[in-house]
Formats: sequence, C-alpha cells, structure tokens
Amino acid sequence: MFLKNYNKTALKWKDQKIRYADLLREAVYFAKLFPDTAERVLIFSENRPEWIYSFLGSWKNNCTVIPVDYLSTVEEVIYIVNDCLPDVVFCSREREKLFRSVIESIDHTPLLLVYEDVGTAGNTSEEVVEGIDFAKKSLNDTALIIYTSGTTGDPKGVMLSYENVMANVEAVSIGVPIYSIDERVMLLLPLHHIFPLLGSMVAPLSVGATIAMSPSLQPQDIISTLQNNQVTIIIGVPRLYKTICKGVMDKINQKKIARLLFFIAEKAGSQGFSRMIFKAVHQKFGGKLKYLVCGGAALDPDVGSNFMTLGFEILEGFGMTEAAPMISFTRPGQVTIGSAGTAMSCTSIEIRDGEIVASGKNIMQGYLNRPEETAEVLKDGWLYTGDLGHLDEKGRLFITGRRKEIIVLASGKNINPVLVEQKLESLTDCINEVGVFVKDDILQAVIQPDFQKVRAREITELDDFFRWKIIDAYNKTVSPSKRILKFTLIDEELPKTRLSKLRRFQLPDLVGKRAARKSDARQPDFEEYLIIKGFIEEQSKREIFPDDHLEIDIAMDSLDQVSLLAFLKSTFGVELSEEKLMAHQTVRRLSEFIQEKKEKISVELVNWKDILKEKVDLTLPRTWITANVFRTCSKLFFKGYFRFKGEGQENIPDTPCIIAPNHQSFYDGLFVASLLKQNFFKNTYFYAKRKHVNNPLIRFLADRNNVIVVDLNSGLKESIQKLAEVLKKGKNIMIFPEGTRSMDGTLGDFKKLFAILSMELNVPVVPVTINGAYQALPVGTLFPRPLRQVSVRFQQPVFPEGHTYDSLTETVYQQVRGGLS
Repeated sequence: MFLKNYNKTALKWKDQKIRYADLLREAVYFAKLFPDTAERVLIFSENRPEWIYSFLGSWKNNCTVIPVDYLSTVEEVIYIVNDCLPDVVFCSREREKLFRSVIESIDHTPLLLVYEDVGTAGNTSEEVVEGIDFAKKSLNDTALIIYTSGTTGDPKGVMLSYENVMANVEAVSIGVPIYSIDERVMLLLPLHHIFPLLGSMVAPLSVGATIAMSPSLQPQDIISTLQNNQVTIIIGVPRLYKTICKGVMDKINQKKIARLLFFIAEKAGSQGFSRMIFKAVHQKFGGKLKYLVCGGAALDPDVGSNFMTLGFEILEGFGMTEAAPMISFTRPGQVTIGSAGTAMSCTSIEIRDGEIVASGKNIMQGYLNRPEETAEVLKDGWLYTGDLGHLDEKGRLFITGRRKEIIVLASGKNINPVLVEQKLESLTDCINEVGVFVKDDILQAVIQPDFQKVRAREITELDDFFRWKIIDAYNKTVSPSKRILKFTLIDEELPKTRLSKLRRFQLPDLVGKRAARKSDARQPDFEEYLIIKGFIEEQSKREIFPDDHLEIDIAMDSLDQVSLLAFLKSTFGVELSEEKLMAHQTVRRLSEFIQEKKEKISVELVNWKDILKEKVDLTLPRTWITANVFRTCSKLFFKGYFRFKGEGQENIPDTPCIIAPNHQSFYDGLFVASLLKQNFFKNTYFYAKRKHVNNPLIRFLADRNNVIVVDLNSGLKESIQKLAEVLKKGKNIMIFPEGTRSMDGTLGDFKKLFAILSMELNVPVVPVTINGAYQALPVGTLFPRPLRQVSVRFQQPVFPEGHTYDSLTETVYQQVRGGLS
C-alpha cells in the first residue's frame, strides 16, 4: 500500500496540522471532483496542501499526473498542454487568469478546477479511508509526466511509471533507511520538479513521516519551519546550501575565536566534536537536523566541506528526471566531498566513452510523443545521461561535466565550461555567478559580481579588476585554446532552471540582448530622471540609458559618487551615504527613489569649494624619526638593488603642493619619497586605502609615518576633506592620479581629485614620471628583479590659474606621459 492511515500528523502547514486520516479523506474528496474517465491531470499551482490533495486524488483515480512550474509563462504552458492534452487541470486563484489565457489559445479544453472554488473536505466528510494503493494499477502504468527544465532547449515530457517512482522510494527507505516513520522532512522546493516531489512528498508519505511545509523560500520562513518542527531532513539544491553556508561562515569569520574553533574542527574531522562546539548553529536549525539531501546540480566542494566541519552531513546524489530521479546517492556516514555517492541498490552504472550510463527499475519509460529522442538516450535498457564522470575503486561516482555542454571550437579543441567557471570562481570571492560560452568561435564569460564583496574590498574599477585580476590571471595558467577573449559584467542573475541549473544556451542571447534592451528602453520623462540623467551625462561624457548600472555601465568611481551625492543633496535636498546610493544601482531606480524622497527641486552644480570648506576634525599623524630612517634605507636599497636615479627635484616648489606620480609598482611611493629632501618629506603626507591597513601593526605604523587612511566605501567625502585640510595647514600630499597601479605598465586614465584640490585651494601640482618600475616589479611577481633601470623625474609644476578641472587633469596627464620611455 502506497499511503495508509498512520494515526499521526502527516502535514504541517503554517498553523495547520493535517493528520494522515485527514489527508486520505482529502484525497478521496479531490478524486470525486472530476470524472473517473479522466486519464491525465495537470497541476498548476504554488506549493500548498491542496496541491498534495489533488495529486493523491489523481493517483487514487488511476490518473497520470503532470506537475507544471507555477511560474511558467503563457507560452510555456500552451506548449505543455498541447503536448500532453490533460483532461483535468487543478490550479490556484493566483494562476487562474493565466491558465484561462492558455485555454483561449488552444483547441483542447480541459476541465479547470480552481482550489479556492472547490474547497476541501475539511470536517464535512465522515468517510473513513484506509489507504491508497496500487492494487488496481500495473506498476508499468504511467504515474507521472514531468517536463524537463529545458537547460538545452524546449522541455520534454518524461514518462515515469509507478515502478520507477517506488524504486526510488524503496532505495532510501528499505535499501538504506534514511526515511522512516520518525522523520520530519521540510518541503521547501516547488513540487513540479521530480527531486522535491519524490524526496519531500512521496517518500515521506509512503513511510509515515511528517512533512513540514515552508510557507516560502524567505530565510525567516525557512528558519521558523526548521525550528518549529524540529526538522530532521532537508531536501535542497546547491544554491540553497551555498546561501546557508555563506550566512554561517560570514558570522564565523567575524570573530577570531570562531575562526579558530572552525580551524580546529576542520583538523579534528569529528562530527561529534563539531556538533558540540557548533551547537548554537545546530540549534538555529532546530537542533534535530540529521541529513541535508542535495541534488539538482553539482554541489560546490567548499560548501560540502564547510558543512562537514560544522557537523552536518550533506548526502549528495546524482540523477535526472529520466531516472525518477536518483541514479546514485551518498550513504550516511560515507560522505566523500566531490562525490555523488554510489549506485542505488536497483541501479547499475557504467562509464562508456566517458559518459555515465545507467540501467534499472528507476529508468523512465521514454519521452512523451518523442520516439526518436527516446531512442537517442535509451539503448538496450541503458540510459545515456549525457553527463561525464568516472567511478573510483569503491564505486563512488564523480561528475566532471555534461557532454552537451562541452564546447567544441572550430579548431577542434574541446572545453569543459564548468571547469573553467570553477577556476574563475577560485580566483576571487567577488564573483556571484559566472557562465562560460562560445560565440563567433570566441570563448567568452558573463560575470555577475558580488557587489557586497566588491565594496568591502574597496574595488572601485570593476572592469579593470575583473580584466586583470581574474580573466588575465586565468588566461596565464591555461593553453591558448582555453583562454577567455571577451567578458561581460552584468547586474542580473544568469538564466537558470527553478533548481538553479544554468541555461547555458541562453547566455549568448543574454549578452547580445543586454545592450539592445538598454538602448531600446523607453526613456522616463519625469523631471527627477531628466535632471539626474543630465548631470551624469555631463560628468561621464557619455550617453546615459535608464537601466545603466552606476558601476558596471557608467563606471562611476568613488569621486564620481561623491559628486553625485553632493548634487542630489543640493538639488533635491536628499542626503545619501555611499552605501545607500548603491542600493539604487541604476539611473532609473535612483531617479524613482529621489522622486519619492525629494524635499525640493533646485538644480545646482556641485560646489567643491563649499564641500572643502566644511568643518572636519583632523589631527595629523605624528611623524616618528623612523620615517626618515626608513626613507634613507630605502634610497640605499634602491641604489644597490636597481639602477636607480632621480632628477628634477629642483622643480619642487617651496610652497605646499601636490605630488602626482604615475603608478607602476608597489614600490612607487617609496621611489618618490626616497628622493625628497628631509624637511620636505617630513611635511609630505600620503594616503592609503583602508583595506591596506587593516592589520593593527600596519595601522600603528601608518599613524606615525605621515599616512592618512581613506575609506572608499563609507567616508570618501570626509577623506577628501581631510586631504584638503592637510594642504590648508601648509603641508604637501602625494596622490596617484590613476587611483590604482597599472596592470600592464601603460599609463591609465587620471582621476581629477588632485585637480579639484589644486583648483579650490590654489596649490600647484608637480607631475612625476616613474619609468621602469613595472619592469622591475610586474603585477603578480613576489620579488623585484635586480639591476633593472628605474628612474623618477619631477616635472615642472603646473599651477591652477586659468584651468578647469578637466584641463588641469589633462595637462598633468600629458606631462607625465611625455616623460615615459
């Protein structure tokens, strides 16, 4: 018998407790809502108890059930309905309007039953139902038609028999007793997919377990469901576990003691020890959690390893809809990070030409209405999965890629994009998502940055960071055929299925259509947008579109953001922090926010003179004698290690000034400082990004060696005001106009911060040209190359009279450039 009265709670939904007797009564009630001549029933709804009632009622009537993603579009539902021709459709009120649009567009007219209209049996029925079994059915009858998620094109209807379904249930309840009557399983993922349908509903109900339904995928609903029901099993996908892991690890990394305990637990490798020291984490998840079952896609090995260190067991499996869904899974106590476990008891696995093939009672009947495509994957009872992998000596399965996703270049070279993506992600934690694809025979990548991490690391030049630190660094480690020749940054998620499988075939269109979407977008005509758009166009010297991203598309640096914030305050009376500005990342979103919050509209240009006049509390760092000793030692080292020389020191004025060198290497500040006269050096101040002085010792030394720390994320305006205050006190400052060192030795664009300070405070700028530093210490090298020629030339000072910000910036740029060899 598939389902019987276990005389206990079957289902918990919000405040409801639905017992098995009630569940069976509801199944009978729903079975009576449609003619017993119906053969196929389609369910089109979000997760809710009625979804389960209609499913069980349909099986009671010997019907084939077709679950459909409730977020499907009209076109997608039309395709499925025309393919499977259901006799009955259950849907929620939320989906009713869409489905009625479907009916108007097709010739087929199924009976439509809306949950809110048909109600439930509730307490109105006294009928006693002992259970639902398959006695009247052949195990070879079709129980389900599940439409694949379409990662490579149109979805196909996978026909699964009752035998296919029960083979999976028996494997995890009898073969390996993961599911039992005492378990409490969280139902979280949408039931239209075979993995949560079997793992979160069919298997628990078949053994008499209790299902705890989470009202949504929101973190607070998930946590409350876990805690209120003392859940023992979670059925999840890699993305869910990655999100949970990130939340836990972020908190651990905030405290030294927690990091130390995590390190000790990692080395100890004891689940009992880990559960003891991370008891608070386990209590957060209800305190009874035994198994985290993972499927739908490959789990990041780091995530699996972190969960093991925390004392949790992630049982990763491999499967597909065509196997209902499991082919292999990890047995409790036998977790091997990176492996999808061993074959199910009813399944055989072989590797043929690198491809994983499987046979057994779990393998599908075929694709609905697609005999040719069925024949392509089902051969002599073996399912050719399309996935690549290998088995070790213990029969453990390791997945290495997907055959259909292997990129074949015109040269004949084969590239596994998953391995490329993993390599890119290993280079930085500033990537939220990355997808690799080929277009015009060029290997390309599309990257969604993790903006929170980007800002935490004070990365202001996104394009340069990903170009040099990630793409170039990757390209240097691979053969020419595997190099990424083009990349695109985006501010949206990559196209995926509901279970987070990447729809790689959509990536070329995503990149191609992105520019078209922006340029074709209708320009808003409300006043706030037009004013903000005009300001940004004047500042950036480029055409602005409504959905341009402030960082990705407009490439706003920190100074640009300060200018924009000052403009918003003076024009609209809205004062924002840098963090708040980034919460409204496109021109359209920012304009809509300002439209809602504005106190006035009075267009005013940004007045840097007023900004620099604002009071700022600044105590100049004390200069220790060690600073001069360090400068002298540096000069001696440079002259002995390199062929080092300086010239033009006579061009440095006696009045306060701004030293503006190009930036080729880590040593540039010392190269310049070592050539300054002692008294001038004593009165010269340098600025450093906060991320470079996080270490207490380095911060201590910075405070005593003329270094002013600037925070590019939350205090740049104040930092600029502090630099101005230094000049007002008759001191000098050194600023690298490029903002960051060159990645290839060429001169980068100059930021105009130095020009603003020079113009508003009437101090000259001394352009400084550094030659040879990049060749002596290229990016990525640990040790400088000896005997390289390095020269520093101080150019004639440039005075601000008669200049604009832009013309002064350009004049200094040309002087520095003119001195480069």
